[in-house]
Amino acid sequence: MLYPQSNRFRCSLPVDGFWSFQVDPEGVGEQEAWWNGLPAGRQIAVPGSWNELFPEHRDYLGDAWYVTEFDAFAPGPDSVLSLRFDSVNYSARVWLNGTEVGFHEGGHLPFEFNVSDLARDGRNRLAVLVNNDLRPDRVPPGNASDSPFSSMMSSFPPTSFDFFPYGGIQRPVWVSMLDAVHIVSAGVETGFDCNDDLTGYVNLRVEVAGAAAARLACQVLDAGGGMVAEGTCDVKDGTVECRFELPGVRLWSPADPHLYTVAMELRDDEGKARDAYRLETGVRTVEVRDSRILLNGEPIHLKGFGKHEDFPVHGRALNLPLIVKDGELFRWMGANSYRTSHYPYAEEALRYADRAGLLVIDEIPAVGLMFGDNGDRIAGWLEVCKGQLRDLIRRDLNHPSVIMWSVANEPMTADFMARFRGADANPAFVDAGTDFFVALVDAGKELDRSRPFSLAGVMGGPVEWLELCDAVMINRYWGWYRLGGQIEQARAGMEEELDALHERLAKPIIIAEFGADTIAGHHSEPAEMFSEEYQVDVLRMTLDVAAERPWIAGLHVWNFADFKTGQGVMRPASLNHKGVFTRERRPKMAAHFLRSRWREDAAA
Repeated sequence: MLYPQSNRFRCSLPVDGFWSFQVDPEGVGEQEAWWNGLPAGRQIAVPGSWNELFPEHRDYLGDAWYVTEFDAFAPGPDSVLSLRFDSVNYSARVWLNGTEVGFHEGGHLPFEFNVSDLARDGRNRLAVLVNNDLRPDRVPPGNASDSPFSSMMSSFPPTSFDFFPYGGIQRPVWVSMLDAVHIVSAGVETGFDCNDDLTGYVNLRVEVAGAAAARLACQVLDAGGGMVAEGTCDVKDGTVECRFELPGVRLWSPADPHLYTVAMELRDDEGKARDAYRLETGVRTVEVRDSRILLNGEPIHLKGFGKHEDFPVHGRALNLPLIVKDGELFRWMGANSYRTSHYPYAEEALRYADRAGLLVIDEIPAVGLMFGDNGDRIAGWLEVCKGQLRDLIRRDLNHPSVIMWSVANEPMTADFMARFRGADANPAFVDAGTDFFVALVDAGKELDRSRPFSLAGVMGGPVEWLELCDAVMINRYWGWYRLGGQIEQARAGMEEELDALHERLAKPIIIAEFGADTIAGHHSEPAEMFSEEYQVDVLRMTLDVAAERPWIAGLHVWNFADFKTGQGVMRPASLNHKGVFTRERRPKMAAHFLRSRWREDAAA
């Protein structure tokens, strides 16, 4: 799915702003035809999360209605009108001018509908029924009795994950007018040959609608607009594949995030231009070899964070200034990477990462999965996850910043709590997860073999699942959830576990989460848990252990900034306090420590 763009052939306009809004806990909206106008609606910002905007709806789970109007021209026989939603949490039913358009399940990824037959000249009324119920069969699941968040954390709302279940239309909505003959999707694969002039290549695959036969004219442009390659390829049966060689290619990397533009023009079988699209990408390779992750054939070491799309008032809504602010704080600290924990972030964040040279591990919303005697639910999760992974790869394939796909965060067996305390896992539960992740990774590799696949393994989780990964990601809280307050004992435990994992797996290991909850402004001498000093001690201990093991390919601190959670006895002020910045981006001692450490490492 192409990011919306306007040019002489296509016009894409956001339908953002103030919409009418009303919750519908009794489910009367459809019977009373609320799509024709809410009876007593209030205003809501789109994008936005209703939980942050209306105090009485902070914990609301259920149906909510959004209604707005926009001006458009009714498309003729030679044009198409589409509606695109970049993210609705968690499901959406859509009406246009009183007729139901369609339904989409799953947040965080875009979906669109062809509304050519329903649009009319002038004012058009758009209504969306949004639902954010927490259900065990959804991905991510919620309200699951077998979740540790039910037994251990007693989170309210009853999530099966440790972040807040924001609801709403949380990214832009677009209306786009296209020619009937148009480019539907475009995917690139890049690489280079190590000859004398370092020749790069761009393999381009394009899908076309409205014409079985057409021609695609392409130019590859440098950052200054100069042409470095061009060609024309024939469209057959709605698809076309082209290859362009780039002599003296300038490779994309964090040190030099150089981007090329692939400018496409689609012409029908009579030679008439019908559509155009400009696609930015970078030429680079990612591979795993000899317990290293290689970017352009050279080892990389990830320094960064797990993050969340979370900020006061905005909630999980798109916040462009915050993307820039966080990027500048990454630069200030010397960080080079992050994971989109625990769901795909807005594509605007990846467009920023492409330009800023940040490395991104891209994750689907498969957090909170529990494998046990729940075969029907597991089968349903698998189909949902395959769809999420397909949509994620199709959306983000062309971003050079994306270096790895993550298919889950902290999947568990149903006997996880016993296993966490040292008991053996039920082999049948382990096998159920193994079959699940084999099928999921295989489905992903049918779409993209240019990047490694992984999942973030929970502390105490099955090693068998890590064996399926190209590169291993582990979340480890030595000194916090295990041996809390006992730094030296925690260090010994971490060293023993890491060495055993390396001996068994012989793959690069990323410590994808580590850290400690820290109340900003709380200090202690000697250091104790929840103090800023103790957070620094945990981070220093983990960094020191990793520095002695060259097969550790990176570390991501959990978390970049404090973020909102449900209410529970383990989350004071309904926040996870593991951030090295506060939720408002004020630095704790840990941020200054990481800045000194990472900048010192870069200078070495």
